[in-house]
Amino acid sequence: MTDSPVALITGGGSGIGAATARRLLDQGHRVTVTGRGAERLRRFAEELGEPAGLLTLVGDAADYQDVQAAVSATVEEFGQLNTVVANAGFTSFDHVTDGDPAVWRDMVLTNVLGPALLIRAALPALRETRGRIVLIGSVAGVVYSPGNIYGATKWAVTGLAENTRRMVTDDGIGVTLVNPGATETNFFDAAGGPPDRAMMTADQIAGAIVWAIDQPHGVDVNTLTIRPVPSPL
Repeated sequence: MTDSPVALITGGGSGIGAATARRLLDQGHRVTVTGRGAERLRRFAEELGEPAGLLTLVGDAADYQDVQAAVSATVEEFGQLNTVVANAGFTSFDHVTDGDPAVWRDMVLTNVLGPALLIRAALPALRETRGRIVLIGSVAGVVYSPGNIYGATKWAVTGLAENTRRMVTDDGIGVTLVNPGATETNFFDAAGGPPDRAMMTADQIAGAIVWAIDQPHGVDVNTLTIRPVPSPL
């Protein structure tokens, strides 16, 4: 157990992050999960039986002190860090013509600044393990959507992934951008629930994430865009 890989997942108390944590724990990884909701994290740990290889930490993915603290706590608890998954994010389901700029600010900070902060904080530990960075983007980050601010944040994540890959490839660090299409998570809560169309499960997306993480050193899967069938985008 003490030699098993270690992953840190932001926004990991539910949805894709939680599904990824479950799969990694099942494989014998040790996992830190962060999130802003203490109760959600507590329930997640209880559902899994509070395994010894799981560390849950309350923190804001867009606050650098919280992110640094999560990285430090992970290395202190488990001795290393092999993978980070920048999963925390949300959408306001509005448009540039009628949306709430205050909500946009929080969305940009979480969706764009958050992954950058995680990369910044985790790089020293990842250089030691020649680890991996996984950024959760979106189909909205590869397909244009009229007036959509959320899509703009995910286009930024698309750019961040490739810019980061070029920066860290000589360090032996892999970078994977995962772009899910419509997925059954609490992502759609702000819109009144999921739309009536084909959707994937969080576990299906988690399977792709873990597959990329499990690639041998020297193999770097850079972009995975995953859609349900049929998909309008």
